[in-house]
Amino acid sequence: MQHFKTLAEYLEYMELPRPEHPMLSVLFADEESFLPCPRKSSAPITNECYTISLKKIVKGDLNYGRTKYDFTNGALICLAPRQVLQWDSSVVFEQKGFSINFHEDFIKGTELVQQIKKYGFFSYSVNEALHLSPKEEKLIESIVENIETEYHNNQDEFSKEIIISQLNTLLKYANRFYERQFIHRKELSNNLLEQFNDQLTAYFESGRLQEEGIPSIEQIAQKLSISQRYLSDTLKKETGKTTTEHLQLYLIDEAKNILLKPNKSISEVAYDLGFEYPQYFSRVFKKKEGMSPSAYREKYRMN
Repeated sequence: MQHFKTLAEYLEYMELPRPEHPMLSVLFADEESFLPCPRKSSAPITNECYTISLKKIVKGDLNYGRTKYDFTNGALICLAPRQVLQWDSSVVFEQKGFSINFHEDFIKGTELVQQIKKYGFFSYSVNEALHLSPKEEKLIESIVENIETEYHNNQDEFSKEIIISQLNTLLKYANRFYERQFIHRKELSNNLLEQFNDQLTAYFESGRLQEEGIPSIEQIAQKLSISQRYLSDTLKKETGKTTTEHLQLYLIDEAKNILLKPNKSISEVAYDLGFEYPQYFSRVFKKKEGMSPSAYREKYRMN
């Protein structure tokens, strides 16, 4: 897999204009202009840059990680360094919108370094892109216009600070719009929880639990063809519980059934549920139920 260490190398590979700044590139198309077209296809690649782009009309599938995304109007896509990107000639870029690329070192030493880590959407798969309303598009584009103006000006000691401030504002709005998207997709969120539990049930019934242990959240997300971060964020916003908490609740529910079987010791119950250490199982159970597994068995078993 090809990896690009510098922004210039990455843009050259993409067949896009050389950046005016060694660590920052801003491409913006107004109503009367178009963005330059990137290369028509690419094998899997990675780089050390962040990308924030708005693609208004794109046709075809873009592979991003393990998923494909069918683009629609107003899709805001945020990519982080070292994420895998791939596409072929079936993708048609209708070059309206914008694309901002900046090397991760560009924001070193600024508050944005820590802030950007809090934005889960940089870890989302492309099929979880943010879909903007026309009003939201205009707001985002107005911020990008400010960035573009500063980018093309004769840069001075204030330029970087101003650009980073505008980037920070752009990402804060993106975060707000993602929150809105989650709110308006409650039906999908509920369905996702059902699918999450269905995957756990299938895993348990397959007998893999005893052989492979408790499934990771990443494994479950892969089965659902979504990113781990998107799964976690969606369930957290809809139910108030994290994916780990939902997994633990499922395990505890299973544990209750097994605990009422008198022929199983607490350690055996723990091992049956994929816990490597019975003590950890007991701690999780007590945290969720307010009593130890043995106390639960004593209280509820049939006499």
